[in-house]
This record gives sequence, structure tokens and C-alpha cells, in this order.
Amino acid sequence: MGLVFRLFARPILALQDSEKAHLRSLKMLRILCSNPVTRLPLKLLYKPKKKLQINLFGQEYFHPFGLAAGMDKRAEALVGWETIGLGFIEVGGITQHEQDGNPKPRMFRSSSSRSLINRMGFNNPGSKNMALTLKSHFDKYGKPNVPLWINLGKSKSTALDKSHTDYSTTFERLWEFGDVFVINVSSPNTPNLRELQNDKSLAKIIDACQEINRNLAGKNKSSLKPILVKIAPELNDVQLEMIVKTAMSCNCDGIVATNTTTSRPESNSKSDRQIFGQEGGLSGKPLADKSTDFIKKIYSLTGGKWPIIGVGGIMNSDDAWEKITAGASLVQAYSGFVFEGAGLTKSVVNGLSKKLKQNGLAHISEAVGLTHKGNGE
Repeated sequence: MGLVFRLFARPILALQDSEKAHLRSLKMLRILCSNPVTRLPLKLLYKPKKKLQINLFGQEYFHPFGLAAGMDKRAEALVGWETIGLGFIEVGGITQHEQDGNPKPRMFRSSSSRSLINRMGFNNPGSKNMALTLKSHFDKYGKPNVPLWINLGKSKSTALDKSHTDYSTTFERLWEFGDVFVINVSSPNTPNLRELQNDKSLAKIIDACQEINRNLAGKNKSSLKPILVKIAPELNDVQLEMIVKTAMSCNCDGIVATNTTTSRPESNSKSDRQIFGQEGGLSGKPLADKSTDFIKKIYSLTGGKWPIIGVGGIMNSDDAWEKITAGASLVQAYSGFVFEGAGLTKSVVNGLSKKLKQNGLAHISEAVGLTHKGNGE
């Protein structure tokens, strides 16, 4: 099915406005998975038969490959993502207040480099509406059978010194629905957001969320919800070490590396140069090496004892394996689904299963950080 997508569907989608094509694909997935009759064929076609179970954050994952934030901002196709076999689903980013995002056009695609540039600006329904959406979904379909992650952003209208209130309010409103929460202080599309990656501002945000976390966990007699931090790939080594130390000292459960990049690859193509000239964050294949390098650095900084989620440029099982052996316990894709289609999940999971056998490993957790042990090539 991946070949069919590349030969037929991808050229058709390439003729459409990137954001419109994205929304149409999301709508199609939601509609096809809205009833058992059309859902079953998709499940048979796309859901991996291999299981590479891994336990992380006290949760069981069927395999380490999940959906990155940004693909399904409004949690419109939760049943669909589960149907095509993803190991976990991250929705959002969600801000305290509803936002339309930046003016259109705001998403651009380079098929030759397999990359996307977006300046969406956290367009989302806001935390109140998202809580209603998730409650309605849970009432109708039940809780997803895979972990649901929620990406938390900052409203554009909220002053930087009030950011902790924005993040913690959204966290409180969505706490009951999410299995894992990701504090996103690294999107390049909200003015000055990346300034929150300094130690004092970041600690203030995390502490505010952790206070809500403790209160709600106590009230509901349940465990704390895992909280992660998502970082930008533009950090220097000193900044990266500072963020890691700050997040760990505030009892964060892990880190997501990385968000989109403001850097651009070189290109001899006139059309690509026009696309790369657009403002916004770049995701896709050109980000792969940079995000993997960050994973290696974080793994070394933490001695491999702090969970890392790898995202950036995963287009196949080789890319996923590279990030896992660099130190990522779980991996995610966004642009990969745009360029490879729904078959990406099965190809990645099946490919990872083969690589485990080739390396004489019995469990996917044994591959995490393998490169640091002089193996895993």
C-alpha cells in the first residue's frame, strides 16, 4: 500500500494546497474509521502484526512508533490513528485560549527534499473546547486503547511572564483525558516562545503543572501524569544541558527531541528555494540528522537513564532505528505520514522487528542507546 500511495495518492496531494490536503486526508481518515464496516479493511491493510512491546512511564506500548503533535491538532481522528496501528497518539498543541493561528497560506511542502515548512501558530480550539471534544469521544468510543498524549502550548495573547498560568490551566482542564503531557516551549511560530527555554521560565511552567498534577492525582486517588518537555534543535550545548538539568530537577519524566528547525537545507531547485524562503519551522528528512544528534547528546548527558522521545525526519524503519539506537525509547512521525502515507506505521514496525533479529536482540528496549555501546550500525 505504501507503493500505491507514492505512485498515485502522493502526486494528487502534491497538486493541492498543503494545509487543505492535510485537512482532507484527516477528514477522510476520520470518516473511513467512523464505522466498523470501513474500519476493518484499513485495520487489515495497515495495522502491524508485529508487536515490539515496551513499558515506559508505567504504560504499555504495543510498539515504540507514534504520531507526533501537529498532525491532529483537534483530536479529530483518534479512532483512525489507532486503526492504522500507531503505538501512541499525540494531539495538539493546545493552548488555554482558542486561536485561529497565523494568516494563510502557512504550510508549504517540498516533495524533492521530503520536508514541510509550517507557520501554523498553534491554531487550535482552546483547552475548554478540547476538553469537550475529548469527553464526547470518550463517551462514544471509550478511552483509546493506546496511550493518548497531549501537547501543551502557550496562547499568543498571554504575556511571557504569565506563561505558567496558560500552560497549567490547559493541563488542568485536560488532565483527566491525557496519559502523557508534553510542554511545548520550542515552536518557532509563536512570538518569543523559545525564550521560555531558559531555566527560570521553564522551571516556573513545569512547577505550576506539577502542582496541578499532585492536586488532581490526590483528588482522584491516581498516579501522577507523566510530563515531558519538547525542545528546539537550535539550542547550543550549554543551553541543552541547562534545559535537561532544569527539567530533571523539576521531576519531568522525559524529553522530546526535537521540534521543527528554523534552519534550511541547501538546494539547487528554484521551487525549493522559494519554499525554503518561507518563514516557519521545517520538519521532515532534512531535520533527521540534527534531531538524532540531540538524542545522542541527551543520552550521554543523562547516562541513558532519562527517557528520550525521538522525532524529526522519520521516513522509514532505518530512520526510526537510528534514533532508537541513539537513545530514544519511543519515536514519532509527522511529515513521514505526509510523504509515505498510512503504510508508514507497518513498514517501520516490521522493519524494526527485522533489525532486532539482525542484531541478535530479543526486545526493543535492548536497542535503546545501542550506538553508545559500540554497536547498532
